[in-house]
Amino acid sequence: MTFSSRFNPVAVVLALALGGMTQAAPRRAVLASGDCKDATLSSQTKALHDTLSARAGESVLTPTDFAERLFPPPSGSLEDIQRQFEAARGQFYEARYTRAAQGLGEVLEQVVRLPVGETRWKLFVDTWLLQGMTLRALGRVKESDDAFLNVLRLDAQYQLDPDYYTPSTRQAFDKLRRELARARKVRLSVKSTVQSSEVFLDGRSVGQTPLALEVPPGTYALTLKKGDAVSFPRQFSVQGEETPVHVDLAYEGAVSATPFPCLATPEEGGEQGLSYAVRLGGTLGVEEVIVVRLEGASNGPKWLAATVLNVEGGQKLREGGFKTRGLDAPAESLSALVDFITTGKRQPNVVVAQPDLQPPWEAPLIPTVSATGPERSGPSATRVASYVTLGVGVAALAAAGGVRLSAEQEWAELQRGGHLNENNRIEEDDVTGRRLVGQLSRKGQVLTGLLIGSGAALATGAVLFLVSPSSRAPPAVSVDVTAGPDGAGASLSGTF
Repeated sequence: MTFSSRFNPVAVVLALALGGMTQAAPRRAVLASGDCKDATLSSQTKALHDTLSARAGESVLTPTDFAERLFPPPSGSLEDIQRQFEAARGQFYEARYTRAAQGLGEVLEQVVRLPVGETRWKLFVDTWLLQGMTLRALGRVKESDDAFLNVLRLDAQYQLDPDYYTPSTRQAFDKLRRELARARKVRLSVKSTVQSSEVFLDGRSVGQTPLALEVPPGTYALTLKKGDAVSFPRQFSVQGEETPVHVDLAYEGAVSATPFPCLATPEEGGEQGLSYAVRLGGTLGVEEVIVVRLEGASNGPKWLAATVLNVEGGQKLREGGFKTRGLDAPAESLSALVDFITTGKRQPNVVVAQPDLQPPWEAPLIPTVSATGPERSGPSATRVASYVTLGVGVAALAAAGGVRLSAEQEWAELQRGGHLNENNRIEEDDVTGRRLVGQLSRKGQVLTGLLIGSGAALATGAVLFLVSPSSRAPPAVSVDVTAGPDGAGASLSGTF
């Protein structure tokens, strides 16, 4: 057997390239899942993303790329785009039509990226109308007509202002309106997984789902919206006899790009959130999706949990987490979690989810058991009884105050009415005076009984409170007593 010692540089380069390809890290996307308005969730998910991105050889989708693929933002603010439009209009009035047409084309590229609504629609209309006049001035009549039709096809009743448009332009515009009314239409039907979603074509609201309307053939920009849920903006062609469109707003509306790529999922929607994440990974064109969640009680330490999902097969590859508290996650724990995510190697400060063992961030909250028995999650029966008794005492005291105020009114009536003689007595024949005295006597008895009962209830409640075992987290109790010329009242509030 003979061996050739000839060196082939091309073969070596190919071998190295193919070897590098087999060892290349899969392209990943990092998503938050849960309450997308939670600053802690966004902050810690971003920290994990940055830690992962900083590793050599890692290919991670950036938040900017995420937004550009799903919700392409305009290059500037609305005010910037409006100023760009004004500059193009100035060029039109200065007869620099070629530059004006170019500037208006750039404005239209940005207008379709603005949020849908009346502001966008107005700027859309103003830009296309000015573009129509500019193209007409350049002798490009067919393109000018197409520009005007972009307005008329969704607002056939639109009227040009005679102060800004020449008679010949208005005549051409009205002719297009008549031709459009006779032209063939396509039935566009729009449905959504979220009922009564508002439908926007080219930024203008045209109704709610399920929606069916007749529109001229052509390409339209479509967006659905319901509350805070907004679909991915899409451009599609309307043609043939009918064009049906079905939008899964439940899924698309759960996705947001700010302040960090996130899937809005309810607490009980964990599996649905993972399904949405796999689907989103396919839309983004990545191989793996890392879903980051904050789990745990609202008043204690939380778990930062990360799940790695394979997009092609939909499998859960790895899941781990660590305890965290506050806005920032510990750097060491983040680094250890990223090690586990990328290599599968277990780290001391990362808890790994097992197929046959429920991870702590998914375990239900149950009372802990100590040497003295179950840990108390609330006040004892004796403690509750003390609260109730104290409340009765306060209520009786408040009622006594009301009786006292009422008696003062009758005593004042006795004095003002001249029912008392010089010896402060009531004459035998003074019927009204005797009636007032009787009422005062009865109220005095009631007042005495209320004061005695109030004192007894308050004393009993205090004793019960002192002898009852304390709870781990005693409830907050507040007592409010009010009194005025028309009466008195008391309230006892708390958690029992």
